[in-house]
Amino acid sequence: MNIDLIVVGKTDSREVDALVEMYSRRISHYVRFGVTYLPDIRNNKNLSESQQKTLEGDAILRQIAEGDRLVLLDERGAEYRSTEFADRLQRWMNSGVRRVVFVIGGPYGFSEAVYARANESVSLSKMTFSHQIVRAIFAEQLYRAFTIIRHEPYHHE
Repeated sequence: MNIDLIVVGKTDSREVDALVEMYSRRISHYVRFGVTYLPDIRNNKNLSESQQKTLEGDAILRQIAEGDRLVLLDERGAEYRSTEFADRLQRWMNSGVRRVVFVIGGPYGFSEAVYARANESVSLSKMTFSHQIVRAIFAEQLYRAFTIIRHEPYHHE
């Protein structure tokens, strides 16, 4: 199985980038993993939130193939404990899904077209995080899920 993380925009934090890179290397020991950075929308100060979400959504949907499982990281999504998320990931692997794509949207979330295409949404917390820091938090949780699946001594419960 391949797993891809799509994020909208670059981060201005080298620390966040370093964490994402570190966990990406770790995740790559288990599956093919890649991060795709979609460029920020140009002249976004002249656009409404809805227009921005539509343009970002179009860019996201161009990255998604027909058979992909699309999972949005969204504050309205289902919440899982780390072990539950690992179980979910294991089920996808067992079901023969070839590619799971997780998406972290821009600061305003996702367009209706992206919500309509998504297979599901996952929330990392009831708290609100910046769309930039979520990259590092999610990468760590994905790595944690694989260590749980493999019964490795990273996760303590």
